[in-house]
Amino acid sequence: MGAFGSPAPKPESLRDAYGRTLVELGEADPTMVVLDADLSGSTRTSLFGKRFPDRFFNVGVMEPTMMTIAAGLALSGRTVFASTFAVFAAGQAYNQVRQAICYNQANVKIGATHGGLTVGPDGATHQIVEDIGLMRGLPRMTVVVPGDAPTTAAATRAIAETPGPAYLRMPRENLMTVTDGAFRLGRANELAPGSDLTIVAVGAMLAPALALSERLRESGIGARVLDFASVKPYDAPTLLRAARETGAILVLEEHTVLTGVGALVASATAESYPVPVRRVGVPDVFGESGEAWAVMERYGLGPERLAAEALDLLHVRGKIS
Repeated sequence: MGAFGSPAPKPESLRDAYGRTLVELGEADPTMVVLDADLSGSTRTSLFGKRFPDRFFNVGVMEPTMMTIAAGLALSGRTVFASTFAVFAAGQAYNQVRQAICYNQANVKIGATHGGLTVGPDGATHQIVEDIGLMRGLPRMTVVVPGDAPTTAAATRAIAETPGPAYLRMPRENLMTVTDGAFRLGRANELAPGSDLTIVAVGAMLAPALALSERLRESGIGARVLDFASVKPYDAPTLLRAARETGAILVLEEHTVLTGVGALVASATAESYPVPVRRVGVPDVFGESGEAWAVMERYGLGPERLAAEALDLLHVRGKIS
């Protein structure tokens, strides 16, 4: 059985969940428009385009221009979703996101697919692992990194209902469905209980976090798992309560450890309730081409490394010998 007594987890496409939810939102909101940069088949905005061709705009391979158009449409009263690969949304178009969207507090939701190392064979040029840090550093920007398809659908609805800019990061790979889809901005969901260690996870690392918690539980170690899908705003009360109650935090993310969720957790706890925080993510390097999960393993995000880091952290805290 999976989380919440659901059937055993199965892999599902977060991009499909995003595309289907856009269609649902478009049915309810006749002012909503969707933009894409010649990648609608990959981002799944093509589903919206087929249903609402008069409200779908493919601007071509011009991501900065797409963000500027999106801002203009939003400032004229539209709810706007603009989608492309994360490397283009956060990298190629960063200045337009900053100046046109965030500075103007434009109601633009950026659906960024193909984030992280799991782009796999596309290699370092497309494996952006800096985007969460870039986007959470922007004033007025909401940042969400769902870990499965149900959460993606719920998060898409949540950002549509919340005025202002938002960045929704999704992988290319299908991920195991491990939640019931409950999602609220600013809320971290506890998916597994535990008093010995807290595991904070986002995106592709959520299912591995739950697998690690179960592995530790078999050894008598209670590892709490927090789904930190809402990166900005984040759930400070739940995070600090976990720090007080477990005394150590392991952060798992498919992102550079320098500026991602690990850095957020470390700074937040340091200011309010200092405990050891171990950041497990991508080191200060670019990625490389390879099969998605083999690349993850190569960069230290495989199950054995996760278990070793958890046990070492527990040893540091004196909870195991």
